[in-house]
Amino acid sequence: MSETLLVNEIYLSLQGESTFAGLPCIFIRLTGCDLRCSFCDTAYAFTEGKKQTLTDILAEVKRQAASFGDFKSQISNLKLPLVELTGGEPLLQKNSLPLMQQLCDAGFTVLIETSGAHDVSKIDPRVHRIVDLKCPTSGEVARNRFENLPHLKATDEIKFVIGTQEDYDWAKQQIATHKLDAICPLLFSWVHPLTPEQQNKVLKKVPAGLTPISRVELVEKIIADALPVRFQIQQHKVIWPPEQRGV
Repeated sequence: MSETLLVNEIYLSLQGESTFAGLPCIFIRLTGCDLRCSFCDTAYAFTEGKKQTLTDILAEVKRQAASFGDFKSQISNLKLPLVELTGGEPLLQKNSLPLMQQLCDAGFTVLIETSGAHDVSKIDPRVHRIVDLKCPTSGEVARNRFENLPHLKATDEIKFVIGTQEDYDWAKQQIATHKLDAICPLLFSWVHPLTPEQQNKVLKKVPAGLTPISRVELVEKIIADALPVRFQIQQHKVIWPPEQRGV
């Protein structure tokens, strides 16, 4: 029987986040997630999707990448388009591992966006791992798998999604406690408010008593505290309507 994955969508767009922001990227969004973060903007991927074989997924990626030629185009020494596995939580499906290996073997620069609640050690070492550390506002801070940290390397990234003062203080503490800036690039991503179309009753409620933080306040705190982090916004939500899918 052919190996399969439950896929929500595959589409070509621009990478909106991480140190790769602004580069062409093919997204493979897998179905399913075992977290319910308060700020999740892709709750539709919890259940929507259909089974596809790894062969068909790889063929679709190659089809969408065809306009870029034989992958010899270079920007910042990266082969384009990038390919990112996202979700949902892609590591919930075991066949995401061989898919990433096959994508790397095919010559793609491969990224994975993962919640940080699952073991990243078995991911092909050629893959750039973007690993969340869930802050208090998410409602899922207890799910952080700190055992992942020793497996991270300089080509990986750690992301904090920050919506409150408490998130900022928590993230700052984790950087100091675990000396995260010595491991890999660190990302501070401001929580973009969910539109009515993105809200879902299954998401965790923001814990009571937290102090909201604006984009300006977050940037000013980063500068004042001289934190070794990259501030980021979700570029795709600036270019297109925040609730638009397939971008």
